[in-house]
Amino acid sequence: MTGDGTRAVRAGLPEPRANEPALPGPAFAAHYHLPGEVAGPYTYGREGNPTWTALERAISELEYPAGVPAAQTITFPSGMAAISAVLLSQLRPGDTAVLPADGYQLLPALRERLEGFGVTVRTAPTGDDAQLGALDGARLLWIETPSNPGLDVCDIRRLADAAHDRGALVAVDNTLATPLAQRPLELGADFSVASGTKALTGHGDVLLGYVTTLAPELAAAVRAWRKTTGAIPGPMEAWLAHRSLATLQLRVDRQAATALALARALHDRREVTSVRHPGLPDDPAHAVALRQMHGGRFGCVVSFVLPDRPHAERFLAALRLVDEATSFGGVRSTAERRGRWGGDAVPDGFIRFSVGVEDTDDLVDDVLTALNLAQTNGV
Repeated sequence: MTGDGTRAVRAGLPEPRANEPALPGPAFAAHYHLPGEVAGPYTYGREGNPTWTALERAISELEYPAGVPAAQTITFPSGMAAISAVLLSQLRPGDTAVLPADGYQLLPALRERLEGFGVTVRTAPTGDDAQLGALDGARLLWIETPSNPGLDVCDIRRLADAAHDRGALVAVDNTLATPLAQRPLELGADFSVASGTKALTGHGDVLLGYVTTLAPELAAAVRAWRKTTGAIPGPMEAWLAHRSLATLQLRVDRQAATALALARALHDRREVTSVRHPGLPDDPAHAVALRQMHGGRFGCVVSFVLPDRPHAERFLAALRLVDEATSFGGVRSTAERRGRWGGDAVPDGFIRFSVGVEDTDDLVDDVLTALNLAQTNGV
């Protein structure tokens, strides 16, 4: 099997053809020439597009490089569209779903929608594999590891085995890890789901989501959901995403290394508490992450807590190399006071910091300088 970087560069590319680009440009088409009976892979723009096909093939190769059985990927216009497609295509009135209590902040809104459709929803924290206690009678288990924004980690293999023993399907939100750090399908999950908006594309200019599975019947159900709801990605977004995969390993490795350096530097600050990053040896998630996440790639996100909201806002305002923005995984570092959204159970001074690809020393120095200014200006 080739290395991660080689696969990322070559994933989903067609066979070379003379005088043709290595990655064909986006196909903009609402309909296709369709003489006679309906046949062939492309019939109408809501059902298929050659640009989606290339990207979906590429993601499948990254999420499940073994290739046997072949993985199938279905792309969507956002991560939430992908999440919704799995949950709403698989759950029926009377079913029970188990969701993380500390997951992405739109999960509570999705929970309300599911309960309105007659689905029972249980929640439990990600850490310590607490969802194990909620599995009896469940139809589907949703895992988010590492969790966003708290960065707890659970044992995918352990939870998947327990869920399957009870007849439940397992979906894993793999957004923060990316398929270069963690491959849920190899660990027993039925679905690997991610927001391609984040580290997968990495430039902060594309909204995208995807679902990957090994089971043809599950892929068919998700694909039918996409067709029925019209939740399709644009060809330009799909092409930009595929183009971005070539630098995935370079970005992920650089970001992981700098994130660990930043987390270590934050440990030495008295005003900083609750530093979390799965790569820290003393982090509660480290032991499981070390077994489950590949190549020392523990993610680009570091979370920590400053004394209060004004302190956190002074810190953010003092940063010079970091954008105050709500996404993560991009080439430019971002940070935010997460509590401003009101959807996460975090302290007022909680900071979610996404490390970009700036020089490590420059970024760490900028953060420490901003911390000093925030401390001084608050006296």
